[in-house]
Amino acid sequence: MSYFVTGGTGFIGRFLIERLARRKGTIYVLVRRSSKQKYLDLLEKTGLSKDRLVPVWGDLAKNKLGISAKEMAKLKGEIKHFYHLAAIYDLKADAESQEVTNIQGTQSAIDAAEAMQAGCFHLASSIAAAGLYRGVFREDMFEEAEGLKHAYFRTKHVSEGLVRKECKIPYRIYRPAMVVGDSKTGEMDKVDGPYYFFKLIQKLRYRVPQWCPIIGIEGGQMNIVPVDYVADAIDHISHKPKLDGRCFHLVNPDAHKVGEVLNIFSKAAHAPKMALRIDSRMFAFIPSSITGLVKNMPPVKRLTSAILADYQIPEDGLQFMNMPTRFDNRETVKALRGSGIELPALEDYAYKIWDYWERNLDPDLFKDRSLRGNVEGKVIVITGASSGIGKASALKLAEAGAEVVLVARTVEKLKETQQEIEELGGTSYAYTCDVSDLESCDELVATLLKNHGHVDVLVNNAGRSIRRSLELTFDRFHDFERTMQLNYFGAIRLVMGLAPSMLERKSGHVINISSIAVIVGTSPRFSAYAASKSALDAWSRSAAAEFSDRNIAFTTINMPLVRTPMIGPTSIYNAVPTLSPEEAADMICEAIVKRPKRIATGLGISMQVLNAVMPKATEIIMNTVFRTFPDSAAAKGEGEEGKTEASSEQVALAAVLKGIHV
Repeated sequence: MSYFVTGGTGFIGRFLIERLARRKGTIYVLVRRSSKQKYLDLLEKTGLSKDRLVPVWGDLAKNKLGISAKEMAKLKGEIKHFYHLAAIYDLKADAESQEVTNIQGTQSAIDAAEAMQAGCFHLASSIAAAGLYRGVFREDMFEEAEGLKHAYFRTKHVSEGLVRKECKIPYRIYRPAMVVGDSKTGEMDKVDGPYYFFKLIQKLRYRVPQWCPIIGIEGGQMNIVPVDYVADAIDHISHKPKLDGRCFHLVNPDAHKVGEVLNIFSKAAHAPKMALRIDSRMFAFIPSSITGLVKNMPPVKRLTSAILADYQIPEDGLQFMNMPTRFDNRETVKALRGSGIELPALEDYAYKIWDYWERNLDPDLFKDRSLRGNVEGKVIVITGASSGIGKASALKLAEAGAEVVLVARTVEKLKETQQEIEELGGTSYAYTCDVSDLESCDELVATLLKNHGHVDVLVNNAGRSIRRSLELTFDRFHDFERTMQLNYFGAIRLVMGLAPSMLERKSGHVINISSIAVIVGTSPRFSAYAASKSALDAWSRSAAAEFSDRNIAFTTINMPLVRTPMIGPTSIYNAVPTLSPEEAADMICEAIVKRPKRIATGLGISMQVLNAVMPKATEIIMNTVFRTFPDSAAAKGEGEEGKTEASSEQVALAAVLKGIHV
């Protein structure tokens, strides 16, 4: 007894071949000549010899599978079971490809099986052949299918119809549900079906505690079966006598709703579960014409596309959120009775599916997250690059292969940084610019565009901080003018100058070094500094909204205290936990690699939440900080401050509020 398999190098095909190999007989597998390596990989995975697993060179899109007359003559009368598994099971595939593979490929397979005089033609169809039928779809139903507009539904229905109407030899049809990985190992070959929602679950796990209930969706039916069950069932049923002409549903008769499936995988991922699931039928009273109008509004469509892209969910995947069909499988149950083949509960193997995806299929695994891979050859401008955060960032980026442009007021210190970069084998350029002088900013922009053509990343790092209470500032309005001039006007002057070239290239990234004081919401003694950074933050949010469709990203880094010369005049900071410039530079590198909207410390975000929920509590806390840490001698105009020992109360409070300006 011999077998012929199309799609044998595919996922379901490989599992079926492993089952067929336990029986006697030669297994012939259709292989394109350009896919010889896939055949060799199949040999390795199955452990079969070339005598038992024999390649037949051909092509699904050609007449009679493109099998040569000589090969066809050799196969004639030898094939007991012909398995047609080759098809496109991908929502992202274009309609033309699905037409060729699913429909033309099936007709070609039928013609080849008839030419071989095969004993039985076995078609691996899909529950998609039922379309969007409302109600219970039985195994003896076919013409009753509804909602076949989508290419995937339509081509699977038509291809099954070809077998029913055109096949002149005995046939059997199998309709698997959404096939996921092996229930024992979790092994899967691609992201499809429920896997599309794994990235959403993963991101929720990172952002929300597992114990925190969230609001989600209920959705329609999501029928899921593991690949090992499908292969076992097809192998057993295909060898059982007196079942020709029948169709078998390889499904879960008690399928879960979408919301239940997401909760099962959320539990497997240790992510929060949806305690309240909203059913779309709640909105059935709204006329379809209204919902259709809203869905097709450009802002809604764009927002939907952006959200789906962020979570890597294909737009067509939404069609499977409300599938109304339930599937009866009584014929399959009868055929499998006594075989020991049972469908495992999704809850029992979901953790294996999740674990395999996260270790092997997570799309983020294949992104280059290395610093070198994201900055090599790019022009990165850093203001305030002569010391502190700017210098530390320049050294890291240059060592990773970036073309670092150093900007500061004094060229002498920039040359020192250049020398260190040269010793690291990096490339750098130095330009003097007083960012608080708008004309100097304009000159810098002109020079950058003339010498480098464009700027990939602008790091607005240069800044001025003034720590002085308001009572000491009543006659020092210039404190506010100076900080605003450098931290706000100078920064946006550079962005405005470079933005036209970024927009023209549809590529650019602006990183603003802001302060934790901005998200905490209140920062005594830093009113001038916090106000200027808040202004830059607000301006950047507006710019990001205008440029988001042009691939221009804005990232705000809400830095806690960093041990730089800027905080030197306040000796009390010697007792306060601070970041090193190198640690701050790591945050800038992370921003370049990941391009997030914001980077902030956990404590900063916690204080932001507290300020939103209990603003008075935040005010009291920061007032306590204000009273505990006095103005420096420099702020009082008393000259240089001598060495001051921090009190135990100050040390304790600084330890609790580490990183928040005090």
